[in-house]
Amino acid sequence: MRFQVPQFIGVEDKVFGPLTIKQFIYVAGGGGLCFIIYRYLGFWFGLILMVPVAALAVALAFYKINNKPFVNILESAVRYFFSNHLYIWKKSERKPVAQKGNPSTGNDLSSIPHLSDSKLKDLTWNLDINQNVKNRE
Repeated sequence: MRFQVPQFIGVEDKVFGPLTIKQFIYVAGGGGLCFIIYRYLGFWFGLILMVPVAALAVALAFYKINNKPFVNILESAVRYFFSNHLYIWKKSERKPVAQKGNPSTGNDLSSIPHLSDSKLKDLTWNLDINQNVKNRE
Protein backbone atom coordinates (compact mmCIF):
# COMPACT_ATOMS: atom_id res chain seq x y z
CA MET A 1 0.00 0.00 0.00
CA ARG A 2 1.41 3.40 -1.00
CA PHE A 3 0.73 6.70 0.67
CA GLN A 4 1.27 10.17 -0.67
CA VAL A 5 3.68 12.21 1.41
CA PRO A 6 2.83 15.93 1.55
CA GLN A 7 5.36 18.13 -0.18
CA PHE A 8 6.28 21.75 0.58
CA ILE A 9 4.76 21.78 4.08
CA GLY A 10 7.02 24.68 5.06
CA VAL A 11 5.60 26.98 2.37
CA GLU A 12 2.63 29.13 3.40
CA ASP A 13 -0.38 29.38 1.10
CA LYS A 14 -0.96 32.57 -0.86
CA VAL A 15 -4.49 33.58 0.14
CA PHE A 16 -4.83 37.28 -0.72
CA GLY A 17 -3.30 37.53 -4.19
CA PRO A 18 0.50 37.29 -3.80
CA LEU A 19 0.29 37.67 0.01
CA THR A 20 0.02 35.07 2.74
CA ILE A 21 -2.34 35.56 5.65
CA LYS A 22 0.44 36.87 7.91
CA GLN A 23 1.71 39.30 5.28
CA PHE A 24 -1.80 40.57 4.63
CA ILE A 25 -2.42 41.12 8.34
CA TYR A 26 0.85 43.04 8.76
CA VAL A 27 0.24 45.24 5.70
CA ALA A 28 -3.46 45.82 6.50
CA GLY A 29 -2.67 46.57 10.17
CA GLY A 30 0.06 49.03 9.20
CA GLY A 31 -2.19 50.67 6.63
CA GLY A 32 -5.05 50.93 9.12
CA LEU A 33 -2.79 52.45 11.75
CA CYS A 34 -1.46 54.94 9.19
CA PHE A 35 -5.05 55.87 8.29
CA ILE A 36 -5.93 56.43 11.96
CA ILE A 37 -2.85 58.62 12.42
CA TYR A 38 -3.81 60.58 9.28
CA ARG A 39 -7.38 61.14 10.49
CA TYR A 40 -6.36 62.44 13.93
CA LEU A 41 -3.15 64.36 13.16
CA GLY A 42 -3.57 65.40 9.54
CA PHE A 43 -1.18 64.71 6.72
CA TRP A 44 1.89 66.79 7.60
CA PHE A 45 1.98 66.09 11.33
CA GLY A 46 0.92 62.51 10.83
CA LEU A 47 3.61 61.91 8.21
CA ILE A 48 6.23 61.90 10.98
CA LEU A 49 4.53 58.87 12.58
CA MET A 50 3.18 57.24 9.42
CA VAL A 51 6.58 56.65 7.80
CA PRO A 52 8.01 54.51 10.66
CA VAL A 53 4.72 52.61 11.05
CA ALA A 54 4.57 51.86 7.31
CA ALA A 55 8.24 50.86 7.25
CA LEU A 56 7.73 48.50 10.20
CA ALA A 57 4.64 46.96 8.56
CA VAL A 58 6.48 46.37 5.27
CA ALA A 59 9.52 44.94 7.11
CA LEU A 60 7.33 42.58 9.14
CA ALA A 61 5.58 41.40 5.99
CA PHE A 62 8.43 41.03 3.50
CA TYR A 63 11.93 41.50 4.99
CA LYS A 64 13.98 38.40 5.89
CA ILE A 65 17.36 38.15 7.60
CA ASN A 66 19.20 34.86 7.02
CA ASN A 67 15.95 33.34 5.68
CA LYS A 68 14.16 34.12 8.95
CA PRO A 69 11.19 36.49 9.06
CA PHE A 70 11.78 39.94 10.52
CA VAL A 71 9.18 39.28 13.22
CA ASN A 72 11.42 36.54 14.69
CA ILE A 73 14.43 38.89 14.74
CA LEU A 74 12.35 41.65 16.33
CA GLU A 75 11.00 39.25 18.96
CA SER A 76 14.51 38.07 19.83
CA ALA A 77 15.75 41.66 20.10
CA VAL A 78 12.91 42.64 22.44
CA ARG A 79 13.47 39.56 24.62
CA TYR A 80 17.20 40.28 24.82
CA PHE A 81 16.61 43.94 25.66
CA PHE A 82 14.14 43.26 28.48
CA SER A 83 15.77 40.15 29.97
CA ASN A 84 18.31 40.06 32.78
CA HIS A 85 21.93 39.72 31.77
CA LEU A 86 24.44 37.69 33.72
CA TYR A 87 28.10 38.38 33.07
CA ILE A 88 30.16 35.55 34.45
CA TRP A 89 33.65 36.27 33.20
CA LYS A 90 35.40 39.59 32.91
CA LYS A 91 39.01 39.61 31.81
CA SER A 92 41.39 41.63 33.93
CA GLU A 93 44.87 42.67 32.97
CA ARG A 94 47.64 41.05 34.98
CA LYS A 95 51.22 42.15 35.05
CA PRO A 96 53.82 39.38 34.80
CA VAL A 97 55.49 38.55 38.10
CA ALA A 98 59.24 38.00 38.07
CA GLN A 99 60.40 34.77 39.71
CA LYS A 100 62.88 35.00 42.52
CA GLY A 101 65.62 32.46 42.92
CA ASN A 102 67.53 30.33 40.44
CA PRO A 103 66.03 30.64 36.94
CA SER A 104 65.85 27.38 35.04
CA THR A 105 66.96 27.02 31.46
CA GLY A 106 63.39 26.45 30.29
CA ASN A 107 64.30 23.74 27.81
CA ASP A 108 64.58 21.00 30.43
CA LEU A 109 61.17 19.29 30.27
CA SER A 110 62.32 16.12 32.03
CA SER A 111 61.25 17.51 35.41
CA ILE A 112 57.59 17.82 34.31
CA PRO A 113 55.38 15.56 36.39
CA HIS A 114 52.95 13.23 34.67
CA LEU A 115 49.43 13.97 35.86
CA SER A 116 47.48 11.03 34.52
CA ASP A 117 47.53 7.89 32.45
CA SER A 118 45.52 9.55 29.68
CA LYS A 119 47.67 10.46 26.70
CA LEU A 120 45.37 13.30 25.73
CA LYS A 121 45.71 14.95 29.14
CA ASP A 122 49.50 14.47 29.04
CA LEU A 123 49.64 16.04 25.59
CA THR A 124 47.65 19.09 26.68
CA TRP A 125 49.78 19.40 29.80
CA ASN A 126 52.99 19.30 27.74
CA LEU A 127 51.62 21.86 25.29
CA ASP A 128 50.71 24.19 28.16
CA ILE A 129 54.17 23.83 29.71
CA ASN A 130 55.90 24.44 26.37
CA GLN A 131 53.74 27.53 25.79
CA ASN A 132 54.68 28.89 29.23
CA VAL A 133 58.37 28.20 28.61
CA LYS A 134 58.26 30.02 25.26
CA ASN A 135 56.47 32.99 26.83
CA ARG A 136 59.18 33.36 29.47
CA GLU A 137 61.99 33.51 26.92
